Amino acid sequence: MQSQIRRAAVSVPTNIVEGVSRTGNLEKLRFLNIAQASLAELEYELILSQDLNYGDFKEILQDIETLKKMLSSFYSAIKSKIDSP
Repeated sequence: MQSQIRRAAVSVPTNIVEGVSRTGNLEKLRFLNIAQASLAELEYELILSQDLNYGDFKEILQDIETLKKMLSSFYSAIKSKIDSP
């Protein structure tokens, strides 16, 4: 579980950086979506860890909620560039 948490935690910013560096908006969206999925995985792993009494991750889970909103807004802003004529 520890290695899954680490992998997901590293995957989020890595995919954000890779997506932002892409020139095409569709590519940006693809990498941002991967970052969102990794963030969801990280959230689940931390909730499971908390349920198994491995620690209290309430503050980190709150930060994840904030990051989910930020990523969603960023994704929507890029998507609107594609959708608008």
